[in-house]
Amino acid sequence: MNKSKSTKILGFAGSLRRGSYNKGLLRAAATLVPDGVKLEIFDIEGIPPFNQDYEKQPPEKVKEFKAKIRAADALLIATPEYNYSMPGVLKNAIDWASRPYGDNAFEDKPVAVMSASIGMLGGARAQYHLRQAFVTLDIHTLNWPEVMVPYADDKFDENGNLTDADTKKKIEKLLESLVDWTRRLKAE
Repeated sequence: MNKSKSTKILGFAGSLRRGSYNKGLLRAAATLVPDGVKLEIFDIEGIPPFNQDYEKQPPEKVKEFKAKIRAADALLIATPEYNYSMPGVLKNAIDWASRPYGDNAFEDKPVAVMSASIGMLGGARAQYHLRQAFVTLDIHTLNWPEVMVPYADDKFDENGNLTDADTKKKIEKLLESLVDWTRRLKAE
């Protein structure tokens, strides 16, 4: 990928909640992308529970999700943490997009992860479980910088907009690193 070409990032959150802090992180990221970068946000709401009986004839929402993943140069995933792990809806979406065997939309994609949580670890455990799932999907995970937003309820306004300047700087750095990582991988 040469520097003059625009980089397309697909972002999605592992939350269905309208007021999700992680959806708020993605909205903030869309305003913080470097020049020449476009971030499209995809909502995973409407993806049904994975059923292997239908993996070769997936629902339209899954087809759309897989097509958007394939069209993107890189991925940005924002995940909340539920019960020390990633949410079931996120794992479900990943299962659909990576199946059937031999039709993995995630294959060879660069990806960055961020998380927000009302707890003091900012979704760290969810990120680590998500990264474990990436191993078998042949995803190129950006390991650094990590963006984990603790006490998220103090960093967003009543409309779900990120207000914390330090978190915005961390997201900017994550996006810059993801773009650099994507360009390096494409150059190889």
